[in-house]
Amino acid sequence: MSQQEVSREQYQVLVSQCRYADTAKARARCRAEVVELYRIGRTDKSLDCRTYSGITVCGKLRLSKSERQCVRHSVEQGVPYRRAEVECYALS
Repeated sequence: MSQQEVSREQYQVLVSQCRYADTAKARARCRAEVVELYRIGRTDKSLDCRTYSGITVCGKLRLSKSERQCVRHSVEQGVPYRRAEVECYALS
């Protein structure tokens, strides 16, 4: 599998967002996936990066069961899905 080229800033966001994973094992898996899937190079304008509540994340988030429940609840309360996803991943 070839690595996806991303900017240094995008790579740093990808690594940094791993700190929000629920467990030490999940954080380690997240960091390993970043190293395996991405390399520093040119900015990838197609990489889905977003910022809500001062929290920036990129790419697909691997949500735990409780985080998925949080997203569903937040969306039911009228929070946009993308915002709920970021906030539940980082703050729950």
